[in-house]
Amino acid sequence: MSHHRFSVLRAWSEGAVASGSSGALVLSFALLFGLGVPRAGHAQGLSPVVVTGNREPTPLDRIVGDVVVIDAEQIRNSTADSVEDLLRREGGIQLSRNGGPGQSAGVLLRGIGATGTLVLVDGVRVGAATLGQTDFSAIGLAQIERIEILRGPASSLYGADAVGGVVRIITRQGSVAPRIGAHAAIGELHSSAADLSISGADSGWDYAAGVAREASHGVSAIKPGDAFGLFNPDRDGFVRTNLQWRGGYTFAPGQRIGLGVVRNLLRSQFDSVGPPTYADPSPDFRNRYETRVGSLDYRGELTRTWTTTMQLSSQRDDLRSGATDVSRFETRRRQLTWQNAWAPADGQQLLAAIERLDEEVDATPYSGTPRRHTNALVLGYTGKIGALKVQGDVRHDRNSVFGNVSTGKLGLAFDIAPGLTLRGVAGTAFRAPTFNDLYYPGYGIATIGPEHSRSIEAGLQWRHGAASAAATVYRNRVRDLIASEADRSFCPPDSSYDFGCARNVDRAILQGATLTAADRLGPFALRAALDFLDAKDGATGQRLPRRAAHQETLGADWSGGAWTAGATLLRVGARPDSGVTLPAYRIVDLQARRRLDQHWQIEAKLLNAFDRRYEPVRDYQALGRQGWIGVRYDGAGL
Repeated sequence: MSHHRFSVLRAWSEGAVASGSSGALVLSFALLFGLGVPRAGHAQGLSPVVVTGNREPTPLDRIVGDVVVIDAEQIRNSTADSVEDLLRREGGIQLSRNGGPGQSAGVLLRGIGATGTLVLVDGVRVGAATLGQTDFSAIGLAQIERIEILRGPASSLYGADAVGGVVRIITRQGSVAPRIGAHAAIGELHSSAADLSISGADSGWDYAAGVAREASHGVSAIKPGDAFGLFNPDRDGFVRTNLQWRGGYTFAPGQRIGLGVVRNLLRSQFDSVGPPTYADPSPDFRNRYETRVGSLDYRGELTRTWTTTMQLSSQRDDLRSGATDVSRFETRRRQLTWQNAWAPADGQQLLAAIERLDEEVDATPYSGTPRRHTNALVLGYTGKIGALKVQGDVRHDRNSVFGNVSTGKLGLAFDIAPGLTLRGVAGTAFRAPTFNDLYYPGYGIATIGPEHSRSIEAGLQWRHGAASAAATVYRNRVRDLIASEADRSFCPPDSSYDFGCARNVDRAILQGATLTAADRLGPFALRAALDFLDAKDGATGQRLPRRAAHQETLGADWSGGAWTAGATLLRVGARPDSGVTLPAYRIVDLQARRRLDQHWQIEAKLLNAFDRRYEPVRDYQALGRQGWIGVRYDGAGL
């Protein structure tokens, strides 16, 4: 085996020894390889149905790709302080956030930057086309029913920006008996959270609605003594409001039309400097960030083997940011999708879809309202032949600005024993240039092309009853990376480009391994996720910023009668950032719950229990220890 195959594991082990984490190392591998021993009495459970792996509802064990599901119970019982914090506890995902909850946040999937992770809300592409990424800070946990994560290239299914993978967020949908849920909690730093939801179905109609509000005074986002003089000792708090509604009518068996609306509003404070001097951090800088998603969809079984789906959607991402001088960045998207799935035989599916996506930006720095549109065709096949599973898909995107891009993916999986599967996937993906890359005055270049990637991965998955384990290794080569070009000779002659411009110049190599395991031992539910990442600049060999060479999550939950308790350990390794190396850190979250009756429950949690002080990114600080106490009501069946 070549030398680079060992570099990721060596980097992690050296970092673990240097930071005294050998105990975590031993425990992690014990969980990963010791829990998964078959025991008598374990029955195979039903595989959850997912959509993200091939765009159609399919049992997870039929999907060749690397897909993980976070269900409603996991979301409700997690100690995560936000959606982005919840995501990073899964294998293969790291977090980049400018401080604590409510501050700008993105996730890095398999080392790919936030611009290379596609985020869908109820199937609708979301995020800012200016920066080219989704800011998770405005999305609340209370409105989410489940999250599906596809790790690995997915442009052949979903188009631009799915280089690292896809995060699909599914909001609540009504079913069966009416249900009322409510939750309220208070925490330190003058923090509070409350939500109310109602859902149900009757006479062909289904409905789900929810409202949630979170707030905190927080701490200063910037730490004292920062390199650029941005520190302001005021507290940088936030208020986040989330509204969600989904409804539909099944007018005939297998025929449903639905309507969904999601609105997220975030008001947050941050530290910065602004005009006229760009040297005074004392003004009160604020973000007002609003996202709206609306969709009208139809799904119908035209025959026993043929299903068609249509969706018309719109998305608006509106940010107003500043102190005395406020800038506005607004993205508007409209998308139409028509998809058909044909199952000619049991275990065989052919898919065809066409999409039309229109995007436009209205932003203060821009001289006009730039627009672009994309037409796309998707073809896919998912099949099972004996112990062999096959998945292949191709997609062609025709964009009005950067032209034509074709992507494809092929995956094979083989059941080598009951519950044990070996799989491999190879695919291509691309990231579209953002509107800032193309049009931002004094930086954008209209001829910028997309980034392209080629990746391969191999994995081994095992499941037996409540026990599961998986290991995946991957290698992704990205070319034509869009970066800031400092050499003035490569930029237009206009004097506004004296400080550089956007240019396709860089290459990157990202390789690593993700190991996960889970099991239930009597009253204990155990889980572990280990990540090893070697992310380098392809030209210089330097590590890419804000990527830790290793990250580990360990969790244990105990249930005993009316009581439940749990603990989660997250360890993030050292990572380079803006010319310095940020040290590794560990945080431990604790929680306990007491069920009073079939409807009422009291909850308590202690986040960052040992009050670790760390920098999530350079010069920004996270919250210290924070206690919460709350009450939850679940009126199922009312």
